[in-house]
Amino acid sequence: MESDALFTLGEPAGAPPGGPAGSPGVDPFSATRPDAPLPVRMRPAGIDELVGQEHLLAPGAPLRQLVEGAAPMSVILWGPPGSGKTTIAHLVARATDRRFVAMSALTAGVKDVRAVIDTARRQRRAGGPQTVLFIDEVHRFSKTQQDSLLAAVEDRTVTLLAATTENPYFSVISPLLSRCVLLTLQPLDDDAVRGLLRRAVADERGLNGSLTLATEAEDHLVRLAGGDVRKALTALEAAAASAAARGADRIDLATAEQAVDVAAVRYDRDGDAHYDVISAFIKSMRGSDVDAALHWLARMLVAGEDARFIARRLVIFASEDVGMADPTALTVATAAAHAVEYVGLPEVQLNLAHAVIHLATAPKSNSATTAIGAAIADVRAGRGGPVPRGLRDAHYSGARGLGHGAGYRYPHDDHRGVVTQQYAPDDLVGADYYRPSGHGAERAVATRLPLLRRIVRGLPTPAARAEPATESVGATAPQRGDGANEGDGAAVGEGQQ
Repeated sequence: MESDALFTLGEPAGAPPGGPAGSPGVDPFSATRPDAPLPVRMRPAGIDELVGQEHLLAPGAPLRQLVEGAAPMSVILWGPPGSGKTTIAHLVARATDRRFVAMSALTAGVKDVRAVIDTARRQRRAGGPQTVLFIDEVHRFSKTQQDSLLAAVEDRTVTLLAATTENPYFSVISPLLSRCVLLTLQPLDDDAVRGLLRRAVADERGLNGSLTLATEAEDHLVRLAGGDVRKALTALEAAAASAAARGADRIDLATAEQAVDVAAVRYDRDGDAHYDVISAFIKSMRGSDVDAALHWLARMLVAGEDARFIARRLVIFASEDVGMADPTALTVATAAAHAVEYVGLPEVQLNLAHAVIHLATAPKSNSATTAIGAAIADVRAGRGGPVPRGLRDAHYSGARGLGHGAGYRYPHDDHRGVVTQQYAPDDLVGADYYRPSGHGAERAVATRLPLLRRIVRGLPTPAARAEPATESVGATAPQRGDGANEGDGAAVGEGQQ
């Protein structure tokens, strides 16, 4: 079985330790073929050569204890591709006299896991060495497969070393996660990647000084790597082969660009990047940073994200974060969602960009979000009660005899289009869920709403001013029998007279 095509994981589970059946003294991780890929040849020979994870390499740190065999703790390594997870497994395999068994979750099943555990249990009872079980891509194990590890990890029949690129809080079952130490590996920074490139150029395991690397070409490889040292070394190897084929002794920028012409976007539609990028996208629009929002949009489009998913998020955002501050935002977002179905990629990226620019630069209000949230909270808390009689359906036979609709006042009969009337259940009269902001178009609503609430609830309203306010949204008119003072219709009922 293979992991990332970097090193042989050894024989199937249950084979004798260290290598093929009949050769227990061979460590499949220690020997590197001369024609192995450059990232494999440049794998650190010891923990002190490990680069980029200094936060895990301090004396006494769990990672150092694991590699040095000082503690039999089970560990889950979580990090992006190229951050050193398989390298750490390589180092553990060579440490002390522990029996090392490796498998990939892509091909192994419960039967394989149980075979390893049974062998480990027999060997421990016979006084044999401890077994370290390395599982690559552990997030691909089903719940049942992960459950099969619990007892053996609990009583330390095996020391589990698991690697994953996905968030283990979502992809690894809680009982297994609680039995392990979680170590988070970070993407290598540019300086670390640059240092490893230079090491590979000079080291006898790498290019052995046969070629030089121009500064511009080095910068290009570092930039394209994006913290993935495997990608950087693979690109270096390709560029070196191209230079050698032309008889050159120097890798220049043109050669490096030819070897790797497109930056692979780090994005997994089913993994963490999917959620992290869409989160950054939404937060950039919410923060009115249109340029950052366009970057995240481009990142999703280049990576092949489903345009329908992006459009759905825009429609949600239009009400969640823009809302009444710009009521046209929902129209724009909905139109973009329709364009996804009607136009399709690649042209629809223009429509999505149009919507993103509109939403990011629009005034913001989360009043719709907080209003429905508060209303739902009251409903779930049991607040409410029967529908007021005047609001009940009075269209069916016998409804009038039950008093349904009695006392209902038709708002259109009032010249303002608003009347005093109870619409809420008895125990929610006076509850204010909607609290408009003063942003954008919602400013006018914020001016109108207090007067609407006072009229509906039959409360006194301020007397009309001598001069009409600039924010007035209606005409001044006398009230009709609803307990309000004359002239209290100011700023209410625009377009309803």
